[in-house]
Amino acid sequence: MARVKGGNVSKNRRRKVLKQAKGYFGSKHRLYKTAQEQVFHSGAYAFRDRRQNKRNFRKLWITRINAACRLNDISYSKFIAGLNKAGVTINRKMLSEIAINDPKSFTELVKVANDGLNGKVSAPKAVKVEAKAEVKKEVKETKKTTKKEDLSTKTLAELKAMAKEAGIKGYSTMKKEELLENLR
Repeated sequence: MARVKGGNVSKNRRRKVLKQAKGYFGSKHRLYKTAQEQVFHSGAYAFRDRRQNKRNFRKLWITRINAACRLNDISYSKFIAGLNKAGVTINRKMLSEIAINDPKSFTELVKVANDGLNGKVSAPKAVKVEAKAEVKKEVKETKKTTKKEDLSTKTLAELKAMAKEAGIKGYSTMKKEELLENLR
């Protein structure tokens, strides 16, 4: 039996690794063995640092918010606790942006937080509940209007999924016309 060489396959595999190692220092971009080792390490570092990046940004946002809070004579922890008690839900990224770009509105948020700490604010929660109810009603109404118009353009699989959500029995054996009639 003839000997089979894996020259092209090996060469392509090595070339791929060396291409990934392009720009590395010294032998790490020239020699396959060291390049492969460095590419493995680089992948591990990238995986680790994608997670650390989130932590670092959160730290940065908290530092910025704390600095703005100190200018308004309140600590960061009291500020966040006051916002929570006042029912204000805003993430730290947006708070830091407000602190940098719009100090006046940040001062207003500090006042809201102080009111929340003192137990003065309770209305926003009720407003949120009413607003959520209105949004849900609007969503339901738009779903009803769009169902009638868009059903004919849907695929059979999509119609079956909609029938399953609607609780129609025997939807799996129905034809498209039957599904359309039952969904309407």
